[in-house]
Amino acid sequence: MSTVAPRRAGVLGSPVRHSLSPVLHNAAYAALGLDGWHYDAHEVDDKALPGFVRTLGDEWVGLSVTMPGKRVALEVAEEATPRAVAVGAANTLSRLPTGGWRADCTDVDGVVGALRAAGGFRPGDGRTAVVLGAGGTAAAAVAGFQELGLVDVHLVVREPARAQATAEAARRAGLDVTVHRWAETDLAALTSTAAVLVNTVPPDAVAPHVDALAAVPCVLDVIYHPWPTPLAEAVTARRSRVATGLDMLLHQAFGQVEQFTGLPAPREVMRDALREATGNILPLPLE
Repeated sequence: MSTVAPRRAGVLGSPVRHSLSPVLHNAAYAALGLDGWHYDAHEVDDKALPGFVRTLGDEWVGLSVTMPGKRVALEVAEEATPRAVAVGAANTLSRLPTGGWRADCTDVDGVVGALRAAGGFRPGDGRTAVVLGAGGTAAAAVAGFQELGLVDVHLVVREPARAQATAEAARRAGLDVTVHRWAETDLAALTSTAAVLVNTVPPDAVAPHVDALAAVPCVLDVIYHPWPTPLAEAVTARRSRVATGLDMLLHQAFGQVEQFTGLPAPREVMRDALREATGNILPLPLE
C-alpha cells in the first residue's frame, strides 16, 4: 500500500476538455511513485477562477492555468516570481506553506526549451527576434528572449494598440521593442535579419508569407493542430528544424511538476507519454 499522502492538482481553463496537461502530469506522478496523486481538468473561466481557487482544500498542491485565466491567476496569488510579473500573467499556481498561492509563468520555460531543443537555437546565433501576434504566448516569448541572448524584438500585429501589454513585457525583460502593423509591414524584409521567429497567429494568416518566414534560422510555430501547418511545411522543405506548441507544452510542464512535487521532473517519461497521446506526430526532442 502506498504511504504517499493523497494530493491533487489540475488545469483550469475554458475550453479545457482537450487539454493534454493531465497526460503529462499523471505520467510524471506515476513515474515518481506518487501513487496518491491525481491531476485532472476543470472548466473554469477567468471570472470563476478566484472563487474556484478559494474553495480548494489543503490536499491541492498546484494548478496549471490556461486561457482565459492567466492574468487573473497572477492577481489571486499571494506571491509571484519576477518572470510572472514581467509577463503580466501566470500559468502556474503552487501552494505556499501558509496555504496561499505562489504564481509563476513556466510558459517562459516552454518557449526557451522549445527554441533550444526543437528549434536548435544556441546563444550567439543572433540578437533579433520577430513575433507574429501579441497575446499571452507572445508575452511569455519576449520574457524568455533575454535568456537566449536576444536584444531586439519586433512585434507584428493587426492593431498596434492591442500590443501594449506584450510590448511592456518586452521592455520589462530589457529588450528593445518595435511594434509593426501587419498590413503595412514587408515581412520578408523584416525577417531577413532575424535569428528567431515566433508565430502565435492562425495558419491562414501566415500562409501567404511562409516562404519568407521559413527563411528565419530558428522558427517556433505555436500552432500544432492540425499538423503540419503551412509554415512548418515550408521550414521542413528547407531541411530546417521547427519548434512547435507541443514542444512548448512539454517544456513548460517540467517546471510545474517540480514546483508541485518538489522532485525532479521525469522528462523522458513525460515526453514519451505526450508522444503516445498525440499519435507520435512530433519527435519532441529534449536536447
